[in-house]
Amino acid sequence: MKPKLESSIELYELMLDREYPEEFCDLVTQNLNTDYTAIRMIQYLSHYQHLPMEEVVDEMLSIISDRNRIMEKKQLEQVNASWNRHLEKRREEE
Repeated sequence: MKPKLESSIELYELMLDREYPEEFCDLVTQNLNTDYTAIRMIQYLSHYQHLPMEEVVDEMLSIISDRNRIMEKKQLEQVNASWNRHLEKRREEE
């Protein structure tokens, strides 16, 4: 298992302090294993004293979905930039 980032450790401890089961905390932090995702969850939880586990899972899935959309957008931007370079090179050759 890869080592946890400081933000993931902070999220884990925050959830333990809020008395979520240890196994649940571990599962959430395994899925929110980047600074971006862990910090988003920390910010979300900071607005509430205690949420049902289902709501935490719902937010976790939302954060993961957002992260995946951002990653996909960046990948498409890279493909588009590569295609534009290709077209520019062809145009210069003509």
